[in-house]
Amino acid sequence: MKVKIHTLFEYLLETTESAPEAFVGFSLSKSPVLGDYLDALDPNLSLDWNGRSFRGLPELRAHVLRQAGLEQTCDINDVLITAGAAEANYLALRQLLEPGDEIVIEKPGWPQAEVMAKAQGAVIKTGFRRETSGWDLDLEELRSLVTPKTKLIFLTNPNNPTGRLLTPDELAEIVDIARSVNAWLIVDEVYAGLEWSAPRPPSIAGLYERGITTGSVSKALGLQGLRTGWMICQDKNLIMDAVILRENSSEIMNILGEVIAEIALRPERYETALEDARTAGQANLKELNTFIESQPLLNWTPPEAGLIGLARLGNNLDGGFVAKRLLEPPYKTFLLPGSAYDQPSHIRVGVGGGAEANLALGLSRLSAFLNAQN
Repeated sequence: MKVKIHTLFEYLLETTESAPEAFVGFSLSKSPVLGDYLDALDPNLSLDWNGRSFRGLPELRAHVLRQAGLEQTCDINDVLITAGAAEANYLALRQLLEPGDEIVIEKPGWPQAEVMAKAQGAVIKTGFRRETSGWDLDLEELRSLVTPKTKLIFLTNPNNPTGRLLTPDELAEIVDIARSVNAWLIVDEVYAGLEWSAPRPPSIAGLYERGITTGSVSKALGLQGLRTGWMICQDKNLIMDAVILRENSSEIMNILGEVIAEIALRPERYETALEDARTAGQANLKELNTFIESQPLLNWTPPEAGLIGLARLGNNLDGGFVAKRLLEPPYKTFLLPGSAYDQPSHIRVGVGGGAEANLALGLSRLSAFLNAQN
């Protein structure tokens, strides 16, 4: 299985050492520091594995179910703690797809599923989210793509990168589509909890016996460096197969990641951190929306949830050209090109990162660059 690099990661690799002074594309909330958790950490904590469960700390798994609203439909043995949502997705995709199987994906969407499907020789069918309809997922198109050969459907909710939310009614229809052919259904929820226009939708693991919810503490809580995420599924065999597959890769979770994530997801800390992230995200989103409305060469559909969105460029500007030029002096500002999501006429903009992102400075430099293109 040869895994080829996807455009998003390739761009990040190329620009890691660019040292930008501002970010207009930060995709996670302001990151806490270790000192924020020292009051709850045991200095005698062994740095061996947790010694209690290969599935992850039981109390951490209980927190995961609670924040996802799945306490009544799933139990902690339906949860596997993983190295971020990326590993959760990997474990599911790797074990479920065989050569010749059909997988249905969305575009724009998180590119991991397409990369893995190509490497495993699966047949890829694509449902397109169209900008003209506000990045909605066309459910009639989705239904037309599904056949008796469909093994898996992979979606994100909130959509990564447009921020479009699937409603409870839409999720119910998607479950009906998947169930009609007994397909597995993965919904990546890394931005769940940061909804701007509606309540958090239900998690797919509670709606469908073959539904797989993946998520992490990376985005809403800004804890990307912990590499702590999860997979939730009611199918006991799928979870056990993932445990076995992980035994041949990362094997176990790192104990500090598990322990700090458990502290961060404790109800009193989680609600406070999430409210802080929402307040900061909404303020930055308002600033970004005002900025885009003032720019003749930009337009977008603001995200309904999450910290990122896609903005269309005018004057036939290419997103890759814009992103790379902005990294250079005098701008030194980071954002992602839309080509990372097969949208070359767009740029990905974001409102995360807190004060350290220097969003206002980045917007002023983006404005100066765009003004020079007229």
